Amino acid sequence: MAAAAPEEDESSAADLVLPLVVAGAVGALAGYAYLRRTRRARTRTTPGPAAHSPAPPPTGLDEDARALPAEADDWIRTSRAELGFVAARFGEEAVAPFTAAVRDAETELAAAFRMRQRYDEGVPADEASRRQVLAGIVGRCQEAGRRLDAAAPAFDQLRALEREAGAALQVAETRFRELAGRTAAAETTLTGLAERYPPSASAPVTGCAEQAKDRLVFATVHLNQARQATDRGEPEHAARDLRAAEAAVAQAAVFVAGIDRLAEGLDAATRLVPAALTGAEAALTQVRGLSTTGGVPAGELHARVRHADAVLTAVREEVAAGPYDPLDALRRIVEALTPLDAGRAGVASAAGALVARSSTDLADGFVETHRGAVGGEARERLARARRLLADDAYVAADTLAREARDLAEQDVRVYGNPLAGAAGHASGVAGAVLGGILLGGDGDEDGGVPASFGGPRTRARRGIA
Repeated sequence: MAAAAPEEDESSAADLVLPLVVAGAVGALAGYAYLRRTRRARTRTTPGPAAHSPAPPPTGLDEDARALPAEADDWIRTSRAELGFVAARFGEEAVAPFTAAVRDAETELAAAFRMRQRYDEGVPADEASRRQVLAGIVGRCQEAGRRLDAAAPAFDQLRALEREAGAALQVAETRFRELAGRTAAAETTLTGLAERYPPSASAPVTGCAEQAKDRLVFATVHLNQARQATDRGEPEHAARDLRAAEAAVAQAAVFVAGIDRLAEGLDAATRLVPAALTGAEAALTQVRGLSTTGGVPAGELHARVRHADAVLTAVREEVAAGPYDPLDALRRIVEALTPLDAGRAGVASAAGALVARSSTDLADGFVETHRGAVGGEARERLARARRLLADDAYVAADTLAREARDLAEQDVRVYGNPLAGAAGHASGVAGAVLGGILLGGDGDEDGGVPASFGGPRTRARRGIA
């Protein structure tokens, strides 16, 4: 890989991105040291498929039906990220056909995920019908890929990277500079979270600032190389490096946004906890006057009320003692009220929505930035969480989103170190492979080809013979 440092007579644009190579390399190594620590420290806490589900047929069809949804999710996520850079340059109207292609692919994948859920639940039961479901999952994912592949040639005509790499570089460099400032601000935000809340509150974004720096180190190297290739008149090499840099900038933005969103969520939760406690007490007062609710016998109802009382008491004590995790406090309040059919309106509903959105966003951000390692089960859980969130089933959405995050973290631990040696980590290549930015494989010391807008036949087209 070419060195990131430009010669004195090279472009000022490259000089502007250079300082992060030195400062960010340290952060990159720290971020991946954190990642390895979490791989060792965490254990799986989520259940597998339901025990009563019929065993899947031992065929390649089942293997395809398990693997293709994750691959299709990658195609869509990559396409969506590159589309953002093109829209920034040409406008939303110019990219409307490609936006539609991505949405069509999303619709196909959503259907495949729903089919996978029913299949894992044992529906349908007979073997012939179950094989048809597996074939349907495969077909839906293939159609998602076909739609993206079909749009890729026109997408490349609009971008014209081989002819107009300079203009696209300006867009990427502008985003890079803006994001470098946001990353520094995010570090300050994390420091503030550590001062205001217990470690558990900010744990989901611990290491995110370091990993954002890691992606920016990688972007620095490839923006410089793209600029140099442009100056040398090597448009294919410029396009390849530019795509790698764009994807890294996009993932750095996800890391930073995750920190900002969690900080906003914790702040909103802090303001909401007192009202949630008051609303919960009022709901319990109403329930105590009932002999039954929702068909629950009186004895069971009274037991649920006692449990809810104990939860509210514990939350009040934690709030008084401080510091405490306000999102977790809201989660426990809502979970205590839900069995009493008392958490579907008013402040309890608002609390449930806040908690579920936060956990879903965190899970989605983790999958987005580690998609080179995350498999289909975590993504299917995340898809279910999104559907439940849209249906206002907040407790179930929150539970599934956290399960999706746990499963995704397990996948990362199993995936292990994508590159041996410190050089790949210091340059950000290891993170780029883990994040699905580079379509690396065994023996690809440079991480391989950068992924581009498109499906299975077109996403690796930036490879150079």
